[in-house]
Amino acid sequence: MNWPSVGVVIPTRNRPELVRRAIAAVREQRYPGDLKVVVVYDQTEPDYLLASTDGVPVLVLTNWRTAGLAGARNTGLMALDTELMAFCDDDDQWLPDKLRRQVAALLAEPSAEFATCAIEVEYEGRRNPRLAGRSRVTVQDLARSRMAMLHSSSFLLRREALDEDAIGLVAEDAPGSQNEDWDLLLRAARRSPIVHLDEPLVRVLWGRTSQYAYEYATKISSLRWMMRRHPEISGCGPGAARVYGQLACWSAASGNRGAAWRYSKEAVRANWREPRTAIALAAMTGAVKVENVLSALHKRGRGI
Repeated sequence: MNWPSVGVVIPTRNRPELVRRAIAAVREQRYPGDLKVVVVYDQTEPDYLLASTDGVPVLVLTNWRTAGLAGARNTGLMALDTELMAFCDDDDQWLPDKLRRQVAALLAEPSAEFATCAIEVEYEGRRNPRLAGRSRVTVQDLARSRMAMLHSSSFLLRREALDEDAIGLVAEDAPGSQNEDWDLLLRAARRSPIVHLDEPLVRVLWGRTSQYAYEYATKISSLRWMMRRHPEISGCGPGAARVYGQLACWSAASGNRGAAWRYSKEAVRANWREPRTAIALAAMTGAVKVENVLSALHKRGRGI
């Protein structure tokens, strides 16, 4: 088999130990083709000592585009000349066979442009697999649910998919660079179904290491941005209810009871079975704290 070259973009900010671990896991891939890594420092001084030409080469760059995760990813993508591109967040780890198995799955579908794999969530020492239960993901699937197992650290795409008339680059206008990964998945799935390898080949670290764990205002603005950008979400009852339920939860967590109530009503109109509405209403009455619910869900590898 003629294995294509793969470039891996690892954006990072102020997590020196974690980024070293992520780089090591990529360099230890059992991949027969050429592999290179680009580490992009965002809003922080780069550690050029990470650069290497031994074995799998590592290039260290500073984000020269829009500040934030999306700009950092695009900086790395534009620095690569490989046939395939892959993402890995600085707090995540690839399992040794991740790349080989995923590239094989993508190449088995000549018309496919984008591939993902399942993940294993690590939170407070516990690990939970997140599987999709399918090998193809459509735009309808992604409108109905964010499908968290399609994590950005599992993204693999063909170089030509980055063209403006194809999927394009990561959206740098996403508020706080949140939900840019969901946006990219939806844009990819509009063109052709995403190839999904339903095996947990990426270990994702959840917790306070996340740059966005408790930034509720940014969570709210990014979800509203997604609703405006993707009519497929508002046109899907369960999908719209899910987003309105999240908006209600984040509004309640930030103390905005009026907004939480309005979003709760929208969620009920879209789908009265939406469970996030109950969480938001309980938080508004003071019966629970959204943070406590979130922590309990994280222990099971789930989120709000």
